[in-house]
Amino acid sequence: MRFTRRNTALATVAAAAVTAGLLVPGASGADTATAAATDPNVRAVCADRRPGPADPGAYGMQLDGTFRHPSLTPVDEESDHPFPGRNAAYDTRSYIKNMKVEAAYEGADFTPDYFHTWQNVVDFDGRRYLFQYDRSEGRVYDITDVRRVRVVERMSREDVGGDEARANGDWAAHDYWGASTVQWNKKLNAYVMVQSFESRRQISELSDHPPLDKYNNPDGVRKLREKPGLKGFKVYRLDGPRKKDWKLLATVSTDSTQADPLRSDPATAQQGSGSIDVPYWTGEKYMFIATAPDDTYSGSEYPTNLHSAGYQSWDMSDPAHPRLLDTWHLPGQRTGEDAAYRQNPRCGNRTSWMGARMPLFLPKPVEKGGRYAFAAMGGYGLTVLDVSDPSNLRTVSHLDLPASVSGTEGDNIDVSQYEKTGMIYYSGYPLTEDCYEPYKDVYQIDAKDPEKPRVVGVLPRPVPPRSSGITDYCQRRGSFGPKRTGYYTNPGKHDAGVLGYGFYNAGVQFFDVSDPADPEVSAYFVPKAYGRDTAEYAYGNQTHGVYVEWDRNIAWALTNHGIYALSSKVLGKPDLDAPARPFRTSEF
Repeated sequence: MRFTRRNTALATVAAAAVTAGLLVPGASGADTATAAATDPNVRAVCADRRPGPADPGAYGMQLDGTFRHPSLTPVDEESDHPFPGRNAAYDTRSYIKNMKVEAAYEGADFTPDYFHTWQNVVDFDGRRYLFQYDRSEGRVYDITDVRRVRVVERMSREDVGGDEARANGDWAAHDYWGASTVQWNKKLNAYVMVQSFESRRQISELSDHPPLDKYNNPDGVRKLREKPGLKGFKVYRLDGPRKKDWKLLATVSTDSTQADPLRSDPATAQQGSGSIDVPYWTGEKYMFIATAPDDTYSGSEYPTNLHSAGYQSWDMSDPAHPRLLDTWHLPGQRTGEDAAYRQNPRCGNRTSWMGARMPLFLPKPVEKGGRYAFAAMGGYGLTVLDVSDPSNLRTVSHLDLPASVSGTEGDNIDVSQYEKTGMIYYSGYPLTEDCYEPYKDVYQIDAKDPEKPRVVGVLPRPVPPRSSGITDYCQRRGSFGPKRTGYYTNPGKHDAGVLGYGFYNAGVQFFDVSDPADPEVSAYFVPKAYGRDTAEYAYGNQTHGVYVEWDRNIAWALTNHGIYALSSKVLGKPDLDAPARPFRTSEF
């Protein structure tokens, strides 16, 4: 139940709508397209054909102990979907293979958000610090001694109800901690942090279903358009690990209608999505971000998402004065490109996320001779770009992936093995609980020839141990499927042949991909489903991330009740004390 926190704000309106006999989740028939009639950038290109509820008899546990997923489901992130064989209660036991829990830290200090956080590492004066944050909720930990982690700073907006338009002791109005890259910049001889400022994913103005989705709720769309706040990114110099040590260098709007992107007013409404997720920048000249630069980047079916992001390249030679180089998108993403949009089989399903969710994935920085970048674009699939000239981003090839609706398609690409094997690993992630959506495979894609990428396999589906008393993780309750393999910002060089995914109710799963023809699960840690302080609505969102310190061979599991420090022979001997050398820039 991912977005229960917005339910209260919508409950009264939704109840009135149902009483009036309006469409309910999964209902068929053309929507009124009321918002489209008043807002040209809410596009109802194809007639409404959103999926109806799955037939309970068509999916579930099979005689051989496996789980058969429904083939097509509507957006429904806030409901349980029980089936015969599902556990009656959430599992409070943990399971482990080829791993060791070096330390565990629970409670609010170690859980900035139940559903998602970002992480970074910095080193100052011989101490290592871990950042964990999600917008207004931020934590800084001293993790030098893995077994004695100390909270250095906690940031929040709890005292103002989480309202980003209001200032408090930690934040100025409209300010927060966006998804960040932190890299050492030689020009400044200091860490520089680039923070994305993007549209919220969890909103109260729109709902997943008629009559409150974007297609039928012009008032909700208008309110979203009028919300003030920066759409873009901020650049800081870091003189220490605490917020007081951040020195603002630049505030940059990605709204293409701004007269000067470095002099926009964050207290007014801005167009587009802003910079989405962790920017790709290694501290040198070129940065790549995911963004919809204005409201015409509109080609997305998702009922609460107004934008379809493409990509931009920026010159960061002077971090205080970033300069836009190029903008790229696929045909169909912008208003007026309806003919191309209609070619996508998802057109009209009112369910699929369409467009970039993360920036480009580069196996090697352009400054070190890198040429190709890989784009995961939700329902638009995989695109390979030539970025060797960042002022002229060029499409090399495109690959459509099988539809997997609902849930998130095309979110992440792991490129850590590309230079060695030519393989990339492409995945989405689940949004519903109880496996009420198609399984989100991790596709193995052979991209040795960038002009002809092809799917050659999928990573094996994790299977619970016998001691769990179940034969499939769908029975364990909650979400099940891959999230991400961490980020390129992890300290140290990514090990060859090893991929680690946060897997929600299957915990952290490490895969041995040294032989691409025979990948296998080599280690895992599956924590309990929730902790003492976990809100009940978050019980199903169990392990949402993994962050690996490759230089110390420590994996941090990020959960709905705290963090775990893990070691494993698949990572190598752990270093539980200060690192041998400080993290400076990402290694490839």
